[in-house]
Amino acid sequence: MTNPEALEPVVRTAAGAVRGRREDGLTVFRGIPFAEPPVGEARFAAPRPARPWDGVREAFAFGPPPPQDVGIAGPAAALPEGDDWLTVNVWTPAPDPAARRPVMVWIYGGAYRIGHAGSPGYDARRIAEDGDLVVVTLNYRVGMEGFARIEGAPANRGLLDQVAALEWVRDNITAFGGDPEQVTVFGESAGAGSVASLLAMPRAAGLFHRAIAQSVPGTFFSDELARDIGTVLAAELGLRPTVTDLAAVDPAELVKAGQTLAPRMPQYVDRWGQAAPTVTPYSPVVDGDVLPVTPWQALASGASRDVDLIAGHNRDENRLFTAMAGKLGQISDERATKALRLYAPGGEDAYRAAYPGRPANDLYERVQTDWLFAMPSLHLAEAHLAGGGRSHVYELTWPAPGNGGALGACHALDVPLLFGTFRADLGPLLFGGGEPSAEALALSSRFRTSWTSFARTGDPGWPAYDTQRRLVQVLDAEPSVVPYPEEASRRLWEDHEFAALPLLES
Repeated sequence: MTNPEALEPVVRTAAGAVRGRREDGLTVFRGIPFAEPPVGEARFAAPRPARPWDGVREAFAFGPPPPQDVGIAGPAAALPEGDDWLTVNVWTPAPDPAARRPVMVWIYGGAYRIGHAGSPGYDARRIAEDGDLVVVTLNYRVGMEGFARIEGAPANRGLLDQVAALEWVRDNITAFGGDPEQVTVFGESAGAGSVASLLAMPRAAGLFHRAIAQSVPGTFFSDELARDIGTVLAAELGLRPTVTDLAAVDPAELVKAGQTLAPRMPQYVDRWGQAAPTVTPYSPVVDGDVLPVTPWQALASGASRDVDLIAGHNRDENRLFTAMAGKLGQISDERATKALRLYAPGGEDAYRAAYPGRPANDLYERVQTDWLFAMPSLHLAEAHLAGGGRSHVYELTWPAPGNGGALGACHALDVPLLFGTFRADLGPLLFGGGEPSAEALALSSRFRTSWTSFARTGDPGWPAYDTQRRLVQVLDAEPSVVPYPEEASRRLWEDHEFAALPLLES
């Protein structure tokens, strides 16, 4: 007779016992609170420890996502509703305290305004299975709840949520079969910006030991810029950006304020500069407290020098956004010129000289990819190296097969490749219908092998980056290790400093 606990193991956490389920050779726990629901008196506050519970709590379903806009992949799948936004999920080969397996903690992306750990694209079973390790995914507050600058509230509440989840991992993961002394954080896009932030945050020191940052956004707001954007966001509701004014507002109404402002942000380019065309009114804030300085400045000064880092990007990051705007292949020379003048560190002429004869589409894609993801990622690795840390760099160049290959190696392509979730979220857009090709499956397996090997040993399978050879792992149908391929862009951005984006006029 089967022991019921073999099929539904129970683990005791600091706050109470939870019951998981055996699924496909793993034990999975979903929706475990790591903090109190951030509502009522806790609204806009730093996360507070989860309240203890009696008995055994079923951990069978993902927790409700934090309030947010509809994602680019469409509405979230049917998930529980409620205020318990701050939960973690655990995939483990076995909840054996003696196992002490490496732990990987995933932080989702979504422009700091969307995302939740219950997304089908973040099903972590293949990573846990292939790597024989424990994977944790977490929810954090996004949008106005997590990142708007609000008077009377700490800045970067979404980042503070991530720290609280990492503290939960430190205090509880041994019971799930994990080793709290072998924790790797990994994330993509806003998740990679979060990883970069955690590397720079004194509050996160010692909570993780390795880090993987996939497509780091260069957008970090100065406190002045964040406060100005917060004022405009609150004004959408006829309110001031204070806890007093906003705490009683339904979270869905705050989401609507962001939705209303986002498409009008380009009108503020004279005030908000490079932040305005991103149509994303949220980013980590260099507030001098939670985030004392930018990640590049922090790492160059030696912060987290004992944390090994993988940082990298995709070759054609911006193509996803151009395609979503319906402008793929339709960029005019005038529009390309505007982008070059706004983003290129050496001005328009420098890019045109570095890429002679390139059409407007190519120049537009290149400068936006470089500004937003490629150069911030490379510079993060170089800053870490300058501060005494060890960095490994990669570039994904394999083109997404969906849309006849028109998307290239675009933003977010690495996520379904890493998780092996080709039919979830953006998977259908990137990979088209039908079964993934043998080539896609092989590259997917390589991603997981490299990432889990790094989590286990610190070695992803290619040499550490240095400023002499500049060797990087190129991830393609035939992976290779070569000097950094985007040399022309690297030289253009060599002396650029990724500082907090300023408020241009008050």
